[in-house]
Amino acid sequence: MDPLSDIVTLLRPRAAIAKPICGRGQWGVRYKSYDAPGFTLVLTGEAWLTLGDREPLPISEGDFLLLPTTPAFSLCSQLGAPCVAAEPLAKAVRYGEQEGEPEFVALGGSFSIESVNAPLLLALLPDAIHIPALAGRGTRFGRVIELLSEECGTDYPGKELIIQRLMETLLVEALRWDLIGNNTASAGLLNGLRDPAMARVLRSIHEDVRKRWTVADLAGIAGMSRSGFAARFNEIFGCAPIEYLARWRIAIAKQALLSGARSLERIADEIGYESASAFSAAFSKRLGCSPGRFAKRHVASAAPGISAPS
Repeated sequence: MDPLSDIVTLLRPRAAIAKPICGRGQWGVRYKSYDAPGFTLVLTGEAWLTLGDREPLPISEGDFLLLPTTPAFSLCSQLGAPCVAAEPLAKAVRYGEQEGEPEFVALGGSFSIESVNAPLLLALLPDAIHIPALAGRGTRFGRVIELLSEECGTDYPGKELIIQRLMETLLVEALRWDLIGNNTASAGLLNGLRDPAMARVLRSIHEDVRKRWTVADLAGIAGMSRSGFAARFNEIFGCAPIEYLARWRIAIAKQALLSGARSLERIADEIGYESASAFSAAFSKRLGCSPGRFAKRHVASAAPGISAPS
């Protein structure tokens, strides 16, 4: 698979909450930060969104906002409206006046993701993607938005399942849109894929993670000098090329260990280690525990009523 598909596959995103959010009159709410991808799709009306200490952002009908990690934010009907503290809920919420037709309606919520690799993978994505209605109109992204908006307005059997699947598709389309749309503010993976030389390197790494890559090998693929390539790669990804390869190998190994379907020998071979002992040593050095202990701890923490050992 390509690098973006690889990352989304390891994250295993699933729309955990997708709920209507509406308001009428003057209102404002304030939420704390949380470590999960969040989204907002405006179906009707307009409001103001403030992420952390950024400038307030006007959002209106058809706008979509994706936050790979969700900072503290406020949402209000107009600038200057007082905001009250609110907690994320899995059910529909209405702000301001409780009677009358809502002036603002949005679909909002969050995605659940695979936690063991989340810090590494989310660090490769931009901190926010805002797709205005005009920018998405007439594109594949816009057509998914139309389908989602249409489904939200129906009461057909299977509605919740369709909304979940469309939201998951929308997440990938938003990342793709950010990449194709040449958003120079993006960092990490998307910015790297936008650079033709870095894109060739990333695809080569992801297509053959078993290979004993050297910086010279990768610099040759990029068509750059060894030093120039290393500096450029570090600038984009925040780490050296071989460190990126090592992190990616460990990410794949974590997922394989949690599935419990492959032996240490097979995992080691698939990600480029000479032996199970070499893989175990590298894994333990990075995570502070053996592959077997890692698997037992995380399987135990996922089991109902069982706590992970400290």
